[in-house]
Amino acid sequence: MRFLILFILSWLLPSMLLAQGAATLVADRVALNADDQLVASGNVEVLFDGSRLTAQRIVFDQPSDTLQITGPIFIQTEDGTILTATEATLDPRLENGILQGARIVLDQQLQLAANQIDRREGRYSQLYKVAATSCRVCGTGPALWDIRAERVVHDTYERQLYFENAIFRLRGVPVIWLPRMRLPDPTLERATGFLIPEQRNTNRLGTGIKIPYFVTLGDHRDVTLTPYLSAETTTLEIIYRQAFANGNIRVEGAVSNDTLETTDRSYIFAEGRFDLGNDYQLNFDIEAVSDDAYLIDYGYADKDRLDSAISLRRLADTSLYQARFTYYQTLRDDESNASLPPIIADIGYEQRLRPAVGGTLKYGADIETAYRYSDVDGDRGRDVTRLGTQATWQDSWILPTGLLAQAKLGAQADLYAIGDDSAYARQDLRMIPYGGAIFRWPLGMQGARGTTHLLEPVISLSWAEIYGGTPPNEDSIRTELDAANLFALSRFAGDDAFETGAQLATGLAWTRSGAAGGSSRLGVGRVVRQGAPIGFTRSSGLDERQSDWLVAGQVTLPDGFLFDARSLWDDTGGLTVADSRIVWGNETVSLAANYIWQRRDAAEDRPGTVSEWSFDSSFELSDAWTLSLDGRYDVAADRPVRGGIGLEWRNECVTIDVSASRRYTSSDTVAPTTTFGLSGSISGFSTGRAAGGIGTGCRN
Repeated sequence: MRFLILFILSWLLPSMLLAQGAATLVADRVALNADDQLVASGNVEVLFDGSRLTAQRIVFDQPSDTLQITGPIFIQTEDGTILTATEATLDPRLENGILQGARIVLDQQLQLAANQIDRREGRYSQLYKVAATSCRVCGTGPALWDIRAERVVHDTYERQLYFENAIFRLRGVPVIWLPRMRLPDPTLERATGFLIPEQRNTNRLGTGIKIPYFVTLGDHRDVTLTPYLSAETTTLEIIYRQAFANGNIRVEGAVSNDTLETTDRSYIFAEGRFDLGNDYQLNFDIEAVSDDAYLIDYGYADKDRLDSAISLRRLADTSLYQARFTYYQTLRDDESNASLPPIIADIGYEQRLRPAVGGTLKYGADIETAYRYSDVDGDRGRDVTRLGTQATWQDSWILPTGLLAQAKLGAQADLYAIGDDSAYARQDLRMIPYGGAIFRWPLGMQGARGTTHLLEPVISLSWAEIYGGTPPNEDSIRTELDAANLFALSRFAGDDAFETGAQLATGLAWTRSGAAGGSSRLGVGRVVRQGAPIGFTRSSGLDERQSDWLVAGQVTLPDGFLFDARSLWDDTGGLTVADSRIVWGNETVSLAANYIWQRRDAAEDRPGTVSEWSFDSSFELSDAWTLSLDGRYDVAADRPVRGGIGLEWRNECVTIDVSASRRYTSSDTVAPTTTFGLSGSISGFSTGRAAGGIGTGCRN
């Protein structure tokens, strides 16, 4: 019969006295013989300082302060490392000694089998005649991959593995011999060394290889250097990261010498965020490139405009302070940096309080400027600075009939300074008073099987007027009618333009909520104005006294399905805008698709109709194989825009990725590009972890 002895071994084990530790011993039989030996046998289990040992028999010899252990032996240390052996001689702390016929399992991934393991200083494990792999080993057959070494030293403090006279093998076939090799063990998240290489082939740059090398620069910063070499290019890619007590920065870039251009090419993207205390936050990002095609040629980004910005913001419960400065660089063929405008800056302040009369009062002021390099008279050289102040009061009530009412009153005053455009006065002042009310009448109904229905008619009445001049419109060029601005006082996106006159907006929304968690929503609405609006484009749905009809809906199901759509229709039944998306996913399938349709509109630089599909998907074909597909197709032009396919094979010890992509679009600076990629990694080392894959299994 098993029994439990809980005892303090300070009188028996001097080493444990120094550690002020206590051990718990569980065994079928425990005896103290005449030679001062403590003998435990039969299902022995020892717990000490987070480590656990099980064996068939343990003999503690007090004169030599050693444990003679007879297996099978199983040791699990505090950090999760597992050691097994047939027999062992160890000190009472299980830190030093010799294990015969032993095996180490690190992080439940990498296993190292050896004829003998020597434990030294509680830190080093020396393994002799070693076979290391993270693959499942079936009987006496070879693993998918393994490393055979004459000697391996595992430094548990630095978490490094040092191999001597190592041979890397695939299915038992030697592939490469290395006299010495150092690899991080799988418990180490950051270690200096090579990362997973990637083979890359494009029709522009030929066949090449990327070999990233990761360098730790202490606990708070690191750098990754990636040489990219092919017959057409010599490139060095760099990623630098640093963490601070109050923020972090990340810098990435590359320098290339290739056959596509006669001069060196480069780019840099940098971003950072810092908490300065007292609710202040500093953010910045820097984006620059040597030429318009570099990012596309190398696949670094798809951006056609770069923005470098710095901002300082303080957001509190009732106030907001912010200052921003942004510099734009265009990569488009039909734009120039001089006329974007390239420099936008603004400083703003906003305060919110609750006055004695009730409701909420918000007021604030801001300064904005848009600066162009060009001195050409007109919109291609115009510089604009606006100093504005505004105040808005709003409140809401629930009326006895269940009607929800909301009222808003406010005013805005702006002073403009305009340069390099003779069509406008050099200085202009305007005032905009405005007010409005919204009435909602939610009507609910309980359906069968726990389903609820909510029908909500909405009416909005508003008025605004501009007194003073009409400044140039710099920040409200692109505006569309949607569910978010249907009942707004003004639907312009910025401050330079404002809707005036009296207007009425009506809408009707129906929402269904199922007991199982699914829901659906359908809404329709439009805007009717007193006068003809000015400043809206034809495809915005807002350019007539009566706006287009807005129809929007959404369906969500508990199994992960989502359908969302919006469309604008004119009075003749003609479609102005339509966009929709479908998302569905489960444990094996992930699907996402988007569709957009827009009529041609010269005011929005769209000479033809836009009709385009895009999709992104992933399929787990089996426990080991995953297929991914993505692409965009221009329905109006009847041609593809881009497409990509990826195939991944993964088991418990290996991951292999194969990909191919094609970008069909072209311009004066960018040519169509086809790219092929191949990369692979082995698990068990922090440089190439693939833990969690399906096991390969063993057959009889």
